[in-house]
Amino acid sequence: MNKPQLAYFEKEDILHLKITDEEEAGSIELGPDITAELNKKGELIGIEILNASQFLRDTLLESVQERMAALPR
Repeated sequence: MNKPQLAYFEKEDILHLKITDEEEAGSIELGPDITAELNKKGELIGIEILNASQFLRDTLLESVQERMAALPR
């Protein structure tokens, strides 16, 4: 396995995680704006996130809020 690579395309607001250099043979939409890229064997080779800045902001904010709510007061 190659070292994973992360690329952000600011103009398009796309975040791309490349796990291997294998050729993409297909993809599966995991949710709105999230696509898993697959090789010929159906194995995960990458993930693409559209509207990445909003997705990361919302995901991180939700995670932090959950953890803060669990802290003793």
